[in-house]
Amino acid sequence: MTPISPGQLIIGVGNSLRSDDGVGIWVARRLREQLPPGISVVEASGEGASLIDMWKGFASVILVDAVSSGTAPGTVHRLDAAEPVRAQFFRCSSHAFGVGEAVELARVLNQLPPRLIIYGIEGANFAAGAELSPVVARSAAEASDRILKDIRVEF
Repeated sequence: MTPISPGQLIIGVGNSLRSDDGVGIWVARRLREQLPPGISVVEASGEGASLIDMWKGFASVILVDAVSSGTAPGTVHRLDAAEPVRAQFFRCSSHAFGVGEAVELARVLNQLPPRLIIYGIEGANFAAGAELSPVVARSAAEASDRILKDIRVEF
């Protein structure tokens, strides 16, 4: 998928069968129902090379993923990829080359979108299961609302 669009892309990253690891997918699905036409929403596993390919051609990208940075479960982090992103922030990923590595490789290759905002939601449970933990579910709703405000400010 290589879109040729000056538009906006929302990428929900995760695995919906690993409890809180599915929070990015959950947020993407919720936003898909609320966004105006012209904003693309995709779900992704988080494999780094495919992420770089997904955001090619987009002027603005918001990526949502679960994180395990050591802060309290449910903490919503908002990172602007204009600054370096620590790969360790995304250590709950099952990919050796995930979100953090994709952002930094894209930076080196000059393939970052002009605007890339990352919402990381601190997970509590990454075991098998399809349900988000209660604290992460509340934070996912909060992150969705914050993303909608980001979109309104931009357009």
